[in-house]
Amino acid sequence: MSFCSIRHEQTFHEPTCSSIGGLVYSNLTGESRSSSAVADGCFKTVIESDDMSTCSPLRVWIFAFAGLLCGLQSTVLFGHFLFIRVGEHAEAGRAAEVFFSERAEAGDPRFIGKVAGTQLWMQHEPGKFIALKTHLAADRLRANLPTEGAVSVTGLCEYGILEREVPFLLRYYPKAISGPMDEVNQLKANDKSRLEIVATVRQDSITLVLLDDGKAVPNAVFTTVDDALVNEELKADGEGRVTWKPASPGHYCVYTKVVRNTVGEFAGKKYTEIREFPTLAFQWPLGRADGDKDAVELFEKAIAARATWRGFPGFSAQIQGDYDGRPFSGTVQVDKEGTVELTIDQDVAGTWIEGQMRSLVQHRLESPRPNKPVLRFADQDLQNPLGRLLTYVGGQFASSYRVKDDQLKTVNRNLGSENMTITVLDNEKTAEGKYLPHLYTVQYWDAAGGDLLRTETFENHWHRTGGFDLPTVNTVVTSSAAGLSVRSFRLSQHQLRTAN
Repeated sequence: MSFCSIRHEQTFHEPTCSSIGGLVYSNLTGESRSSSAVADGCFKTVIESDDMSTCSPLRVWIFAFAGLLCGLQSTVLFGHFLFIRVGEHAEAGRAAEVFFSERAEAGDPRFIGKVAGTQLWMQHEPGKFIALKTHLAADRLRANLPTEGAVSVTGLCEYGILEREVPFLLRYYPKAISGPMDEVNQLKANDKSRLEIVATVRQDSITLVLLDDGKAVPNAVFTTVDDALVNEELKADGEGRVTWKPASPGHYCVYTKVVRNTVGEFAGKKYTEIREFPTLAFQWPLGRADGDKDAVELFEKAIAARATWRGFPGFSAQIQGDYDGRPFSGTVQVDKEGTVELTIDQDVAGTWIEGQMRSLVQHRLESPRPNKPVLRFADQDLQNPLGRLLTYVGGQFASSYRVKDDQLKTVNRNLGSENMTITVLDNEKTAEGKYLPHLYTVQYWDAAGGDLLRTETFENHWHRTGGFDLPTVNTVVTSSAAGLSVRSFRLSQHQLRTAN
């Protein structure tokens, strides 16, 4: 008969290195042979077993927070964490990003190879778990998620064997939740997971339970960590539940530690202990449907700073250019409503030219907004070179934007089967100090798998005619699996129409 028992220990350690938020951090990667301690004390759960099969590893993971490992000597001045952020719809779409870092903004590229084998499972419909395809970047893993709705992502990362006081197998079992509160509460625990932190969310609080083989662990102790690395300790009651009220909006991680006194072998190396870290991460509050006044003002200032054609009468011009190696020439007529009439000597280029002209004109025409937009800040990242990320609440395209220096620098949209991102590289200023696009790129990704499908690079030039800045050059370079395509046209001899 196999034996598997659980005991809980409260351990304290002398702080022997710099601490952050009351905690002493360490690097447990094995590469630097460093370890960690927690100055304030750390709760650990020890599971003893004489049969490894009865204490099999968990299948849970997202926003894995690791690096605050208890019971180890501290020898370094920094720590690493394994975690995932489930963000809102942004560049390339909505995604879960996995990092290994001493801070929660970017991963450490030196160790990304150690966590590259992390397995992820998504739950978008209650009880239905789907394996996620991950993409390896320089400092993170990325997996695409559905554009909208509640989601949980669970996973498993077997880091490998480390040697401290004893040789042990290190595993991370992270989990993250995101989306509307009522929908999140309908999601199920992953029955493939040995350990999982399950959350029930309310308007002002979140109730946590640590499950081991589907059973609540009584008196479990959790540690919460925010983006500033400030922590709070929580202890569950005899039924395994604890309710917590986050102090302010932001991103939070909750973790605990499980130690199994189990002998085994992994990748040809023996171990006498397994150390596991079930974690939970989320953005608080979940599933916001309201806006931020400052976000709305930021967006409206950028919209007001765009150059527009007030009282536009229409214009005509000569056009010539090249369409995939086919030269063309002719005339173009644009009326005050933005309707384009094209006459050229190369019919195959007509549809593309008309679409480009309509886009150039429609983005300059004044268009009254019947309702005030509702936007909110999507995260707390103030350092992004392209500006603050704003989520547009409502609408059919799951839109988000980045704004910097009163300019829209990024536009993100879901187009059904594709996710699109427009990134502005350079703008021109008009005589009135308004902005016109000069250089920008448009990327398209497969919405399901996250693969990059194509990239379009645009160059626009403008010429002042009367009181209007009219387009003179439009060049588009498209890169895809089919190769590189260059299409361009130039407008000249602009004539404004007589206003009716």
